[in-house]
Amino acid sequence: MTACAIEPSAGAGDSRAPRVGCSITAEGAYAARLTRRGESGEAWYPERWTLDGPEPYAVPLPGHQPEEPGTEVQPMGDGRVLVHRVAAGRHVFALLYPTGPGTGELPLGAVECPADTTGLRLLPPVPGGERAYALAAGARSTVLWQVVGGAFGPERVAEIPGRCSGGVWLDRAARILAVDRETSGRTKAVVVDLERGGEVSPLLQIAPDSDDRILLADPDSGLVLIRSDAPSPGRERLGWGVLGSTLPVRFPECLRLPDCVVTPFAVQPGQVLTPERCAVALRVDGAFGSWVGVWRPAERQVRHLPAPEGWLTGAGLWTPDGELRLPCSTPRSPCGVARLLPSGSPRAEGTGAADGRDATGGTGAAEGTGGTGAAEGTGAAVDERPGNPEESAPGESGETGTADAPAPAQPRPVPLQQAPLARLVTK
Repeated sequence: MTACAIEPSAGAGDSRAPRVGCSITAEGAYAARLTRRGESGEAWYPERWTLDGPEPYAVPLPGHQPEEPGTEVQPMGDGRVLVHRVAAGRHVFALLYPTGPGTGELPLGAVECPADTTGLRLLPPVPGGERAYALAAGARSTVLWQVVGGAFGPERVAEIPGRCSGGVWLDRAARILAVDRETSGRTKAVVVDLERGGEVSPLLQIAPDSDDRILLADPDSGLVLIRSDAPSPGRERLGWGVLGSTLPVRFPECLRLPDCVVTPFAVQPGQVLTPERCAVALRVDGAFGSWVGVWRPAERQVRHLPAPEGWLTGAGLWTPDGELRLPCSTPRSPCGVARLLPSGSPRAEGTGAADGRDATGGTGAAEGTGGTGAAEGTGAAVDERPGNPEESAPGESGETGTADAPAPAQPRPVPLQQAPLARLVTK
């Protein structure tokens, strides 16, 4: 299953994306959010959702004192919840877990950032859920911290030149991280190799004067969703490509929705050989609220679906067989999941609630189209560097194996300007 959210205040892969309702583990077993009951100004507290059982249920995890509204929470693979608090200029981390009627708390330590640091935020949940990372962006460089899974509390992993944002994991081993790096007034997605001391190599370079960001990636198929102003200078557009492909990044006309903000938040996993058939869930924000879009690269339309009641907006995951699951919370059903079938019609749709009653879920899903134009190419591709597969270019991070059992070669992201079909434009 594919995780959807980076943090409570941002969408996947884009620090400017709308607020997301909760965070879900990469495998889809747990979710976590910051919430409060009622509308009378009660205290904020973390809440963990269990999603992989017969029906979803929530466990409140109130601490010894109320949380601040901006506190970050993230579920771990073992069911504990990572909490990131800011106190007296220090970033404090702890793991919360239920202990009968109360909440247990395991302090992890704190990080003090220099005065020029604009903030520290959690990266998306790591595949496997055993570790967690955070980015601290400064004026000239960004520090990558491992805040869970280290031997002695938060550990400094790497310092990346430039101001970085976003964050997308490109592999199941959580070794290769893609971030958006701003240098010299331009933003380009780069790759950070955690097993090579944070070695940085380019990922997106569509045009010299374009801003190219990575929003989402599926490690199984290699499908990546990007946002760039290369095809329309001054106006950013959604595009897609495949890691290891020789085809250019394409910017489908159907993803251009006037006066709306479109944010991909989940990709269907398990489609190893058919990335163009992967279903992509889109959050669409317009003048009349937020709703769900479903799109596949092989199609030239977007199905528009009404958001289910109580949707934790921007949160959701796909199952390998193509069912979209959206966490929902209403006064009647505080913990529920709306299930959308591959055809786009909902299934009625909550599967359970914390109080034992069914969740409401969605109530109808008229299909629509977001345009019928053909996919457009840009003269750029996501590709494996051509040439001898046993050779790697200087500065390129590659998979390495042991001397006894070399690891099989894997497609590696390279600068798009250097892709074999860099001049190809498709209509």
